[in-house]
Formats: sequence, structure tokens, C-alpha cells
Amino acid sequence: MSEVNSRFKIAKSFGSASASYDISARLQRYCGKHLMPWLPNRNDLTALDLGAGTGFFTDLLASRYQQVLGLDISKNMLRFAKENRNEAITWLEADAYKIPLQDNSIDFVYSNLMIQWCDPLDLVLDEVMRVLKPGGLFVFSTLVDGTLFELKSAWAQVDDDQHVIDFKPEQDIRPLFDGNDRKLLNSKQQDIVLEYDSVLHLAHELKSLGANHVPKKQGKGLAGKDKWQKMTKSYQDFLEPSGIYPATYKVFSGLIVKLNH
Repeated sequence: MSEVNSRFKIAKSFGSASASYDISARLQRYCGKHLMPWLPNRNDLTALDLGAGTGFFTDLLASRYQQVLGLDISKNMLRFAKENRNEAITWLEADAYKIPLQDNSIDFVYSNLMIQWCDPLDLVLDEVMRVLKPGGLFVFSTLVDGTLFELKSAWAQVDDDQHVIDFKPEQDIRPLFDGNDRKLLNSKQQDIVLEYDSVLHLAHELKSLGANHVPKKQGKGLAGKDKWQKMTKSYQDFLEPSGIYPATYKVFSGLIVKLNH
């Protein structure tokens, strides 16, 4: 089992990307590219992009595989994808807990930075295994505990409320990837450091990633101005000499095979 711990920095994004759905694409594109070496080499396959979002990677899959489906729960994302991506792709508006496909019908499932939102995760993995053919592959990336530790630390200086979403520790989710019907063939964990102009820039990008939604938050609505200013001041402890605000994302990626029974 190869496990690579590494730190990467991704420079700040400028330009008009912030006006589009692809504002949070820096992290997604980086992680998605790192999954590419695990993609099956044969092109006569049926592939499913689980949590397709804007369809950026669904499009790439469509240039490699015979039949490609993109599934997402968001109407808006799918509308964007339909208008901007390969016309041969079949789009499904559905939930990862209820994939509207037959048992043993898919050769390969790809999922980039989506399963961290799935709780309980084991039910989604069972559903992926159900639609995969025996010998089929599931390639994924997800966020784990330790993500956004700078932001958590900065808020901890302000109050005890939960302002930052909790992702599960790697050791809690790893056992779910092996079972009677599945085996984790390969995995890696990377610390990806994104750079921001300001804490506000980070907040905007988290919103577009969906990472600003905190289920256990006590105080509803935006944190008061004073609290926000205090937190921003605390965040300056992490400030780089160049005046850049870093944010760390802990990404766990894996390659799973569905076993033949």
C-alpha cells in the first residue's frame, strides 16, 4: 500500500474565475489531476463521475471512455455542465445514496472531492459497489481531518462555537474502503496549501466549495463584525512573509477494486 505524504502549494487565483462556478476549481483541478494516473487504460468502458459538479472532469473522462455519465444533486451545476460540456455525456440529477443505475452496470466510478459530504459514508460506498461490475474500479479523493487547521485555530481564539466544518480523521474512514466486496489497492495523503490574498478571499472560496456549511453551529447567521475582525487578526499568526494567507487542505485519495465473488 503506497502512502505518500506531501505538501504542495497552489498559487493564488486571480481574474474573472471568481464570477463563475469554477471559483473553487483550484483545489478540485489539482486533486482531480492527481487521480489521473489511476484511471483505467482501456477506452471501451462505461464510466460514472459521481458528484460531477461543473463537469470539468466528466468532460475529460468523455474524451477517454466510450460511455460517460455525470451525476450530481445540484440542478444549477448540471445546467452549467449540459451547456458547456461534451454532448455525448449523459447527465443524472440524483443523490449518491440512490444512484439510478442497475447493479453491475458500470466499469469505473470517478469521484473528486465529493464523498467528504456523505455521512454515513459506508452507505454511499455500498451503492458505488452495487453499480460497479466485478473487477470494476472506484477512484476518489476526499478531505480529511486537519483540513483548514489555520482557520480553526484562528476561530478558537475568538469563541467556542464551531465555525469550521469537521472532516473525519483518515483512520476513521480508511477501514470502510476494505470489505467482503472491495479492496483498497492504493492510497495517498497530501497536504495541499492554497494561498489567499485575504481571509475574505478564503471565505468566498470555501462557500463555493460548500465548506462553509457547519451543521453543529450554535450562533446562526454570520459571525458578528467584531468576532470576524478578531479571527482575521488571529489568522495573521499564519501569514507568510509575502503577505499571503495560507490554508491547508488534507486530501486522501484512493483506488478501490470491486472483488469478484
